Amino acid sequence: MTGKERYEQIKIPAQLASVMESARHKAAARKRSFRLMRYASAVAASIVLLFVVNIPGVANALSKVPVVGSIVQVLQFGGGGERTDGVSVDTETVEDVLRINFDQAGETVSSVPAFAVEHRKAPNRLIFTISGVRNFDYDAVKNDLLALPLVEDVYENIILDDSAMRFVVELKDGVTHSVSEYRNPGYIELRLASTGKQIKPREVFYIRSEAMPQGESLAMLEEIYYEDDVTFIKTAGGDFIAVIGGFTTREEAEKKLGEISSREGYGGDLRIDSWMSNARPD
Repeated sequence: MTGKERYEQIKIPAQLASVMESARHKAAARKRSFRLMRYASAVAASIVLLFVVNIPGVANALSKVPVVGSIVQVLQFGGGGERTDGVSVDTETVEDVLRINFDQAGETVSSVPAFAVEHRKAPNRLIFTISGVRNFDYDAVKNDLLALPLVEDVYENIILDDSAMRFVVELKDGVTHSVSEYRNPGYIELRLASTGKQIKPREVFYIRSEAMPQGESLAMLEEIYYEDDVTFIKTAGGDFIAVIGGFTTREEAEKKLGEISSREGYGGDLRIDSWMSNARPD
């Protein structure tokens, strides 16, 4: 029996509707916080930029790629942009830089749509979520990202929102990054650079689901475990798992799983696993 088939046989918690409603409210609140963060980041952008350009590889990338438009903020995680809908996405690469461009009704947008970037480890990865998007050629974005020499892999996440897109960029070990938001025109730039340092692998403990193909079964897990900061990782076999944590010890993972399993309606669909920080789970 496949992972997806096992999940289809799991009884859906009775409170799922309320969980999903709560998730929608939290998503709206998070978007508001992203907008507040954007204004705060705009004030601090020059400070952050000074920090970024002092990372040798990133400074080198900055010097090689022409800047068009006005910079709004530079960040390594967080969000920004403005609420919109019906935006199309395309990408282009220069050196170790990916530029994400946006247009609407054939016209270049002045500001980027609302977006969020998360940075996670084990494996080292960036999670991009862009809202208000209706036309998105994922294969083209993937091909452009894979053309960057410091990118290990790229995969899409299915989410229960037909006006948003999410994709994950796995980076090679010892790679640092910055994400820049621009306006007039509105676009996002991902800049990568190697630190030149060897990263010592470590064992990391996760609470995980069974492996399954991308699809609504995984997306439902995000709604169920929304408050637990669930994310998704590609396995060594090419399927995907939902994961919670990234704990240093098994005891920490067991404590969190005990909290989750004590909730009413828990379906018993999670277990503890571990793998090395530079490897993929089975």
